[in-house]
Amino acid sequence: MRRVLTLAAFMLVLSATTRAETDAELPLVVVYAPSPCLSCIDWADHLRKGGFEVSMKETLIANMPRMKRWLNVPSELESVHTATVAGYFLEGFVPIEDVLQLLKEKPKARGLAVPGLVRGTPGREISNPVCETACIILDNGGREKDIRREAYNTLLVESDGSTSIFARH
Repeated sequence: MRRVLTLAAFMLVLSATTRAETDAELPLVVVYAPSPCLSCIDWADHLRKGGFEVSMKETLIANMPRMKRWLNVPSELESVHTATVAGYFLEGFVPIEDVLQLLKEKPKARGLAVPGLVRGTPGREISNPVCETACIILDNGGREKDIRREAYNTLLVESDGSTSIFARH
């Protein structure tokens, strides 16, 4: 019995140590968002679930454009919230896998952007089941009824402000 408890205790310590090391490797994400923006809060939770520590900074909506200029976010790429991580900006609802890839590759760039309010991005999910590709629900007359998910790209914003596709979703 004692041996089983010792092994279980060892596994628990190993698991906690591995988790702490993983969490320690991820830098703090600071999110600047107007309040109340529930989608922004949901996006921050998306990052927290992936192991990031996230700090929310409530920012007056009137001050958001100034904040975005200060962080060098091109105006044509704007969304609601802007975040910073490890010297990069994250504009909009950037998926965690893209953030992790950015931190792994460490390109010389300003950051990542998902412009606008794209349906189906982290924080902008719809609770109804969605298809694997972008889908539009049509009414009986063939008119667009509801967009559940849109195809979108995460853009890498280069140092000079130009963009390239970093990931397709």
